[in-house]
Amino acid sequence: MYRITIDREACDGVFACLVRDDRFVEDGEGLASLEVDDAEAVTATFDDDRRESAEQAAAACPLDAIAVTDADGETETAAATEEVEP
Repeated sequence: MYRITIDREACDGVFACLVRDDRFVEDGEGLASLEVDDAEAVTATFDDDRRESAEQAAAACPLDAIAVTDADGETETAAATEEVEP
C-alpha cells in the first residue's frame, strides 16, 4: 500500500500531474486534488498496481507538491524529492 499527499500550500495549479495519473483532478479552488470514491482529498491511501503512475505525477510537479510514500509513512518514494549523490 502507498499514500499520495498533495501539499496545497505548494500547489500552484500547474496540473502536470493530471496528464500522468487520472486520479488527480482540478478542485473548485483551481488546485490539484485526488478523486477517490466520488470525493476529493489531499491525502489518499491506495492498494493497487498504479504506484508508478503516482510517482510519475509527483516527478512531473515542478513545485514538488506531491509526495508518494509507503502507507506506513516510513519510505518516501516521490521522484520529485529524491536527491542523487554524484
